[in-house]
Formats: sequence, structure tokens, C-alpha cells
Amino acid sequence: MKMNHVAIYVKDLEKTREFYEKYFEAKANEKYHNKNTGLQTYFLTFLDSEARLEIMSRPELSERNNKIMSEGFIHLAFSVGNKENVDKLTKRLVNDGFRCLSGPRTTGDGYYESVVEDCEGNLIEITE
Repeated sequence: MKMNHVAIYVKDLEKTREFYEKYFEAKANEKYHNKNTGLQTYFLTFLDSEARLEIMSRPELSERNNKIMSEGFIHLAFSVGNKENVDKLTKRLVNDGFRCLSGPRTTGDGYYESVVEDCEGNLIEITE
């Protein structure tokens, strides 16, 4: 068994697509738009990975106030190959105005990682 995809709702579909294309080398499929419900989606694929991220938006979304300490899915993790790449991508994101919540550092369970927010405040772990 393998994971096929994870889906997240976002406020700004195009901005989120651009974020993942720019920083995580995602490729988007053609946008799907259901005119009856207002749902719009992209499936994002990533180099060297079969797992996909579906980003979705619809008019009636409500905001989840505390994305850091709430139940449910909490972060996406991307492996970038080594510590140097973790450092580089983290620095690039911070320099471009995105918030880094921790790291880069070696965690108690031995992972070298940082945690940053994407353009919608969703958490991303960048690991080696």
C-alpha cells in the first residue's frame, strides 16, 4: 500500500500553487473548477515522489485559527537530501518573508529539520 495524495483547503489557490512550484519544485495539473459548488483544485506532483498534494479552495471555507496546536493533520514534510539543502531552503524562505518556527536543528529523535510556514500559514517540515 502507498499513499496517493494529501489534500488541504487554502484561501488563495493560485498563490499557494505558485509557492509550492517556486520553493518545492511542484508541477500542477490543469485546474479543476466545479461551477456548481465553486470548488477549485490543483494536484501538485513533486520530483522523485509518487505522492501528490491536492490544494483546494471553495467560497464557503472557514478559517482554523490555531494551525500549530490543533487536532488533525499538522504539517507536510519534504526531504531535500542533506543538511546543506535544509539550511539553504530554510534561509531562502526566511529571506523571502516566510516564518521559521524552529531550526534548522537536530531533533531529539535524530532528524535534521526546520519548520516553516507556507503562504497560508500551514506548517512544512524541511528534512534532510
